[in-house]
Amino acid sequence: MGSATPRRSPSGEPLTPVWNRATIVTSIALLLIAAVAWVDVVRSSLGDPDMMMTMFMPLTVSDGLAFVLSWGVMMTAMMLPSALPMIGLYAATQRGETSALPRGVPVAVFTAVYLAVWTLSGAPVYLAHTGLMALSPRAFAHGVAAILIAAGAFQLSPLKQSCLRACRSPLGFLLGHWRVGLRGSLALGWSHALYCLGCCWALMVVLVAAGAMGLAWVLLITAVVAAEKLLPRGEWIARATGGAFLLLGTAAAAYPDLVNVLRGAHAM
Repeated sequence: MGSATPRRSPSGEPLTPVWNRATIVTSIALLLIAAVAWVDVVRSSLGDPDMMMTMFMPLTVSDGLAFVLSWGVMMTAMMLPSALPMIGLYAATQRGETSALPRGVPVAVFTAVYLAVWTLSGAPVYLAHTGLMALSPRAFAHGVAAILIAAGAFQLSPLKQSCLRACRSPLGFLLGHWRVGLRGSLALGWSHALYCLGCCWALMVVLVAAGAMGLAWVLLITAVVAAEKLLPRGEWIARATGGAFLLLGTAAAAYPDLVNVLRGAHAM
């Protein structure tokens, strides 16, 4: 892989990515972490249906913690592979940095903050989904239809495209947000996580509301996230997905029984 990049960040610090063995080892380690998370996701999906996803359960701290933990594992499986270009480039820049931090710590901090933000996003998802499940079947179906339409509209919005550009351009992101030291790693991980969350939140809401976090939907949304971020013309993939959500939401509003089909015919 090549390493022809600007030598300095806007703040003046050296920014000299070098794709060496350490960077490759970092990428392999992150892929192994994602693979372990995928094993857990698949194992969980092959077991009994999650009662929390198929029927109303009152809000409890224990259920909330269990949901957030499960959400964190799923986000690690889904989001970490498509974040590898950003994390790998950040790891590559560290060879040219002079830092008091031990080697590998900046990348570990960056990755940990990124995954922590995605994990904590499970808390509002849990609250929102519990509220949605408390609705009557008809209101629930119309709620899912509204979510699909809202997600479709967001996929077509300028905000989506702005966040997606930051995710699709690791070098541009690092040049615009570069910081040194431990605080720099924390800030970079936080900023990238927020851009990524801003880019993908609508897809995750659809995964929970319309897909009941079923394995087929997890695989589909993971593929969409990766395609948007990694493939050429990913912005058009985002727009096409938005159009599909709009059509699906409109159909669900007209034919509420379609929601049962989307959610795997689980009883509500």
